[in-house]
Amino acid sequence: MSNDIVKPSILPGFMELLPADQIVFNKVMDTIRHNYEKFGFIPLDTPVMEKSEVLLAKGGGETEKQIYRFMKGDTDISMRFDLTVPLARYVSQHFNDLNFPFRRYHISKVYRGERNQKGRFREFYQADIDIIGNGKLSIINDAEIPSVIYSTFKELGFEDFTIRINNRKILNGFFEYLNITNKGDVLRTIDKIEKIGEEAVIKELMDLGVEEGAVKKVMEFIKIKGENDQVLKALGELGVNSEVFKEGYDELSKVVHYIRCFNVPEKNFRIDLTIARGLDYYTGTVYETILDNYPSIGSVCSGGRYDNLAEYYTNQKLPGVGISIGLTRLFYQLREANIWGENASSTLSQALVIPMDDCIEESIKVANGLRNKGVVAELYLEDGKIGKKFAYADKLKIPYVILIGPDEVKENKLTIKNMTSGEQNMISLEEAVNLIR
Repeated sequence: MSNDIVKPSILPGFMELLPADQIVFNKVMDTIRHNYEKFGFIPLDTPVMEKSEVLLAKGGGETEKQIYRFMKGDTDISMRFDLTVPLARYVSQHFNDLNFPFRRYHISKVYRGERNQKGRFREFYQADIDIIGNGKLSIINDAEIPSVIYSTFKELGFEDFTIRINNRKILNGFFEYLNITNKGDVLRTIDKIEKIGEEAVIKELMDLGVEEGAVKKVMEFIKIKGENDQVLKALGELGVNSEVFKEGYDELSKVVHYIRCFNVPEKNFRIDLTIARGLDYYTGTVYETILDNYPSIGSVCSGGRYDNLAEYYTNQKLPGVGISIGLTRLFYQLREANIWGENASSTLSQALVIPMDDCIEESIKVANGLRNKGVVAELYLEDGKIGKKFAYADKLKIPYVILIGPDEVKENKLTIKNMTSGEQNMISLEEAVNLIR
């Protein structure tokens, strides 16, 4: 045996799960996929690696510093850091072959060279939906997105979550009204209020050169709270003389109206004027979803409306609206909080078929019969004492063990044991299928 054994380990910032957790993770991913498809979104997958010139067309910013980039021969390659830029490239490249509005979902891995810390990952799954229009896109789409979020998180088992919504035009129009020119910096500062607190935000705004009177008005503005209709009423009474503000107010009013038409309960969505979303490309409606009982996790699903998805790749104007669920981070946080993964089984098998006294062929026949009827059946084909075989089923939490020996073959039946209750009976294959399912 060689002494040159390499210690098995993985890079920091990458998540690898044991079977029980992987099964739960896959179920979560399947639930999200099912809900996306239920609303008519179609699947898309793009290469993990893209040409750097395509992926980095926008250039600059923090994102570029985090990108995994390398040369292979003469080709400059980058690994995708989100699913939106590849979508922009895809829609531009295949524009003539797609039907608009184009509704796609994409659940896949992305890569960022994040600073290594607990709960932050360098490889992680995102689960995105986007609706892309050709030239224009109805504002009612902005109201349908929260109904997808609501449906998804309800099916994931959550009751208490809040989809917080705002409109960037309201914020931009308000800043314009106050003669604030560096809107982007101010937006990013406001977006940090929950992380750094009110006093720190005021200091940052002052440091940005915003006048004291304007800072006071900004802080009063983002403190407008209450029921959705109360917030809309308060916004309408501000008397802000700005066309951009009025447009944003009109859009937000329509979105609230149509979210109600989609039957999203009032307790699960509310206007929050602090929601700005740090990314520059959001131009209208913005969303952040919070699990009410786990606020420390932060936003579990966010996104918004953008005017022009693919401006770096085409002259076609492609407005869109979409959201992203950071699936890996969400799973990690909820597993740490023992919300997901507790008492999870390490197998998908519903029944373990054990051959007795060399009744292998008959056992294979029974396993095939179970599978043909939709039961997930596993065959135990290793030698060993019966106790070891039952222990295998017990450790994996397989709910039923089926024994096939000479008596069972003679009677054309099988012996089935319920591993929870310990009850054991000799029954037909059909009866076993009904019992297991």
